Amino acid sequence: MVKAYLRYEAASSFGVISSLDSNIAYDFTGKHVLAPALENIGVWHVRQGVCTKTLSPSSSRGGPSLAVTSIASSDSSLVAVGYADGSIRLWDSEKGICEVALNSHKGAVTALRFNKVGSMLASGSKDNDVILWDVVGQTGLFRLRGHRDQVTDLVFLDSGKKLVSSSKDKFLRVWDLETQHCMQIVSGHHSEVWSVDADPEEKYVVTGSGDLELRFYAVKQYSSHGSVVSDLNANEIKTNEDQSTENKWEILKPFGEIQRQTKDRVARVRYNVSGNLLACQMAGKTIEIFRVLDEAEAKQKAKRRLRRKEKKTSKAGDENATANGEASAKVEQADSVSSPTVLDVYKLLQVIRAGRKISSFSFCPVAPKETLGTLALSLNNNSLEFYSLKSSENEKIVTIEHQGHRSDVRSVTLSEDNTLLMSTSHSEVKIWNPSTGSCLRTIDSGYGLCSLIVPQNKYGIVGTKSGVLEIIDIGSATKVEEVEAHGGTIWSITSIPNENGFVTVSADHEVKFWEYQVKQKSGKASKQLTVSNVKSMKMNDDVLAVAISPDAKHIAVALLDSTVKVFYMDSLKFYLSLYGHKLPVMCLDISSDGELIVTGSQDKNLKIWGLDFGDCHKSIFAHGDSVMGVKFVRNTHYLFSIGKDRLVKYWDADKFELLLTLEGHHSEIWCLAVSNRGDFLVTGSHDRSMRRWDRSEEPFFLEEEKEKRLEELFESEIDNAADDRHGPMEEIPEEGVAALAGKKTIDTLSATDSIIEALDVAEDEKNRYAAYEEEKTKGKVPAYLPNAVMLGLSPSDFVLRAISNVRTNDLEQTLLALPFSDALKLLCYMKDWSLIPEKVELVCRLATILLQTHHNQLVTTPSARPVLSILRDILYSKIKACKDTIGFNLAAMDHVKQMMASRSDAPFKDAKAKLMEIRSQQAKRMESRADTKMEKKRKKKQKKLEEGHGHALF
Repeated sequence: MVKAYLRYEAASSFGVISSLDSNIAYDFTGKHVLAPALENIGVWHVRQGVCTKTLSPSSSRGGPSLAVTSIASSDSSLVAVGYADGSIRLWDSEKGICEVALNSHKGAVTALRFNKVGSMLASGSKDNDVILWDVVGQTGLFRLRGHRDQVTDLVFLDSGKKLVSSSKDKFLRVWDLETQHCMQIVSGHHSEVWSVDADPEEKYVVTGSGDLELRFYAVKQYSSHGSVVSDLNANEIKTNEDQSTENKWEILKPFGEIQRQTKDRVARVRYNVSGNLLACQMAGKTIEIFRVLDEAEAKQKAKRRLRRKEKKTSKAGDENATANGEASAKVEQADSVSSPTVLDVYKLLQVIRAGRKISSFSFCPVAPKETLGTLALSLNNNSLEFYSLKSSENEKIVTIEHQGHRSDVRSVTLSEDNTLLMSTSHSEVKIWNPSTGSCLRTIDSGYGLCSLIVPQNKYGIVGTKSGVLEIIDIGSATKVEEVEAHGGTIWSITSIPNENGFVTVSADHEVKFWEYQVKQKSGKASKQLTVSNVKSMKMNDDVLAVAISPDAKHIAVALLDSTVKVFYMDSLKFYLSLYGHKLPVMCLDISSDGELIVTGSQDKNLKIWGLDFGDCHKSIFAHGDSVMGVKFVRNTHYLFSIGKDRLVKYWDADKFELLLTLEGHHSEIWCLAVSNRGDFLVTGSHDRSMRRWDRSEEPFFLEEEKEKRLEELFESEIDNAADDRHGPMEEIPEEGVAALAGKKTIDTLSATDSIIEALDVAEDEKNRYAAYEEEKTKGKVPAYLPNAVMLGLSPSDFVLRAISNVRTNDLEQTLLALPFSDALKLLCYMKDWSLIPEKVELVCRLATILLQTHHNQLVTTPSARPVLSILRDILYSKIKACKDTIGFNLAAMDHVKQMMASRSDAPFKDAKAKLMEIRSQQAKRMESRADTKMEKKRKKKQKKLEEGHGHALF
């Protein structure tokens, strides 16, 4: 009989507030901040400081490939999120659901930007390409190629008709989205261009790079019919006829440079929504805030600058009256023709200095009345900070840091009843609820490398890097006592089963045994826990790990010399020596029945030993890097192992077989804890996250898992081969070209196969029905039975069902792989499909793609002409009817909107104006009354003073 196991699955991830690989962004309301949390997006309420919802992808694939790398928020609840595997997901931030998944990039998405309307999305990637997406149609429009290195940022210009892209190849490219070609290549940067942005009025474009200055460009303005309106950097007016061909295509003209305050490279530049502030984030701890002066202020500043300059030149030169008259005339002439420089428009307002390195920032779209704006920062220590910007200073208003560690998680331990989880990092200890992932307590501590929760869940013990044992009171979240335990780093700590104590091992070559004591200290009202050293054992090398058998009979210690020594617990006499690892053993554990001991080493191997004779049952090459932790599931011979290769593996120690591989962590895994019942485990990682893996009721079989792993390996090899074949081998013209937006994947190939299969089944069904009709004319035949394979559908409906199941974004690549004969069959069905109103758009897309792909063959194939003639007659009328319906609906909605505005707003406006008028009149009356009373009081006082003065004289 084949043995079945129960599957472990990822249940939750907690402890990450903001990861480092992506930017943060406000939502359209300004109340929430969208922060990347590895593969998830946390929606944080700014005022409450809590995570209201989490946007988690439903893909079964985890790990670094699904890390969030870019976030863009639109003016609605729609949010675009780019991932490290090149995919883009559009989320509804209010509902918390994924609208659509787009997959066309071959590298991590590095930049995302919506146009002002929110109908178009531009994405840049590490594959050097820019892709334009139709947000409404949920499909890729085209791919723009030309950059020689990864795209770093994007910005739309000219009402979404043009796009500016920056890249690490030191160039800016201006793309015309209507003709899909590169209009202008802007050079001049001496290092990688990291960010680009344009002000809301699209007058200026600013770029940030590794250079010591910010570069500004004036944008050529266009009217609605495409002619040039004005050129902000020109000193004289030019007509369209006088412009040269070079000037015609020059969209960005250099406007000036501003020296930065710090030498770090620029990481991000962004304007706020109103356009009066510009923030420049450095790759360090500072953000420079510039105030953008309006046109009148800039001109006034330019005039003052020119006057000062002329005064200086006049003092240095001739001092006669004639020269002064000429100088004043020059000033007047300069005032009339001069235009502001970049220093006249941009003024450094203030510099924000954070306590840690800044990962990204975002302006709040809604600015409070008392301040210039609000800025959200994500720091590299897993926290969010919010600053209020004022005219002369900035103020930190909110900090979100409670729900995560400031550095990587070095140890996790569960209480006996599995209701509490304690984790340690370099500066603090946190107590969590493992079922909900909420942080209950935070206690400042030293660099904790191992930890233990004392029975009854009242106290916790932490072993630190400095050799100190810290006793933590969990209820009051305070540090009770610090015990100088070892002269070196405490590497491991474990409790003694069925006894009142624990054991610690350290780099000072000692193994120490401790027991709990409850004493009342002087000055303390209540009794508190303390520990005392009972006995110790000196070893000949650093001790890295310790494990005690469940019956408390044996103790095993791992030494730096790659050996494991086993001793008797009572007498501390030597029992066994386990040698065979080539590098030091980092972890070990003993099974519940005391029969097996497992060791994990830096040599990437797991070794399973018998504790009776010390023989090695099996040596398994387990991980791609050092094995950092092993734990048996209680009362079984199943065990979990973790490693620096970011994987959690589930093993059967009797069959020496790998059962499951759990992917999800984005960096090295340092620690794990398994519950007493084995129903879940918790892992802690260098990515600052803690993940809970739950045992489900779903059984699995070993052979099926092996086949699944082989299939995944085969598919990954196919993807890599496709990328190698089509990626670097292509020659990209210098001027930039457009290409198809889609990408051939396993999903598109499977969709093509399903369409071909549906066409074949439908063709067979047609032939069967024709044969039935022929038999029916000859004589009496049984009733025609529908085809069960086609689910009782007609051939046309069955093929349409197969087409409709293809995702909109994959439709183009799916049809490209379709042979010409099958494409011709597909065209024959479109006449019937076009009669369905809701399928007209799909039919038009199918017809367009197939005609563009197979144009030459269709023209030279006589059998295709009747089909094309029928489609020509039908599709034009159907498209026109659909267009008229949409136009009518839009006009009706505008009319209804105007009617509602005229009916509802007018009375309210009149009432409001009348109320304001009444209030102002009342205020004037009260003010006049108050003045009258004050005047009367003043006169009375004056009269009394005069009377008193008169009496004094007499």
